[in-house]
Amino acid sequence: MISANQALLRLQEGNLRFRSGGTSANEIDTANRNRLVVPQTPFAIILGCSDSRVPAEIIFGQGLGELFVIRVAGNIVAPSQIGSIEFAAEKFGTRLVVVLGHSMCGAVEATLEQLVRPTESRSPNLHSIVDRIRPAVQPLIDSYTTENSSELLQLAVRRNIEASVANLLHGSAILEDLVENDGLMVVGAEYCLESQVVEFLVDA
Repeated sequence: MISANQALLRLQEGNLRFRSGGTSANEIDTANRNRLVVPQTPFAIILGCSDSRVPAEIIFGQGLGELFVIRVAGNIVAPSQIGSIEFAAEKFGTRLVVVLGHSMCGAVEATLEQLVRPTESRSPNLHSIVDRIRPAVQPLIDSYTTENSSELLQLAVRRNIEASVANLLHGSAILEDLVENDGLMVVGAEYCLESQVVEFLVDA
């Protein structure tokens, strides 16, 4: 299995290929489909949003068998997501985890609306998603003074990505151990719907 840094470079190259209109790195022909019968070896784990405009394999220019993808509204971190990532990291030796948020995220926008103008939730299940996003964006509501709602949403999307990364880094003893001792990297990334660019939030 390739290293976390090698996997990150592969995703960056794939996003560039996607933006330039190139095909995926793994054409879905008969030979490749047959190859996937053997055990999978995804080189990156992606925790992304369920938004129909942000399919990870496509925006990263990858094909079948390349990515282990978990999708949930708002790219939130809950026990099932953590367990899925633990499984892939241990089972397949995958050493890169990317929390992939995106501009104009509907789940983050719904959370902001609920904080500014609380309403009775029609669905406790939907409310559980809002509750997981709330801690990351509540401080923005408390301190933000501008009326520019798009700017507020942009900041909230970024804060939510960062919170999900922190929840993965500190919410699992298994992942903590892999980060500390076995080369696992957990990073955030934000996909811009307008430009199709994925910005990786990696410390210099």
